[in-house]
Amino acid sequence: MIIDAHSHVHDPLIDHIAQLDEAGVDKTVLFMTRPHPERARDLTELRQEMDRLHQALAGGGSLGRETARRELDAALIAYPDRFIGFASVPLDAPDIEVIVDRDVVGRGLRGIGELTPPPDQAAVIEPVLRAANDHHGLPVVVHGAAPTTAADLRTLTELARRYPRVPLVVSQLGGAHWMDAIELVRDTPNMYLELSTASIVFAVRLAIAEIPERTLFGSDAPYGDPVIARTTVERATRSPQVRELVLGATMQQLLN
Repeated sequence: MIIDAHSHVHDPLIDHIAQLDEAGVDKTVLFMTRPHPERARDLTELRQEMDRLHQALAGGGSLGRETARRELDAALIAYPDRFIGFASVPLDAPDIEVIVDRDVVGRGLRGIGELTPPPDQAAVIEPVLRAANDHHGLPVVVHGAAPTTAADLRTLTELARRYPRVPLVVSQLGGAHWMDAIELVRDTPNMYLELSTASIVFAVRLAIAEIPERTLFGSDAPYGDPVIARTTVERATRSPQVRELVLGATMQQLLN
């Protein structure tokens, strides 16, 4: 089974399904999203959507979160055999454990993410890891590209070691800090590295070589393309057995 470990709700959904079909992807982990760059018809509209993205990545409150939650629910109902639902949680909420119990486990979702703590404040996700631990180790996905800093990656490593039964996934190969991310994930057994939006193919090749059993194929669609992302993994992986792990078998294990 081929599983895209990182994607966001598209509008319209059928365009996403067409991309998955073209890439030969069986299922994809689906995150809620407030920006929709795929809606943009010109540069002005794209700037507006990217402004929403930058606000969200900077910890921009709950504006639009309820709409994003409804869009995710609608996608999971429309294509239950293709989408695997994960839910984000507001990191400034005082009742994280209640929210995880109600909005993740209670809705039948399979994990938590994509979390976007403000830069240099990755420590704020600890209550989420604690709640995930209480629910038998739910997978938790954290945004890895900018504005995530090298210090944030080190903080995530420290937190992962406190909650060893929680699979902690760093997305986007750690962005510009990909070498640091590979080293930190390699040395922390419950951490995983998702490979989307890598700036150079060599980064993907090296990540897979260093952590063959804990690297995950992902596209970050609509920001990335499932066809390109899968092709990159296949070009960067010599071993058929390792390629099978990266393209889906490891994610299947995380999801039981």
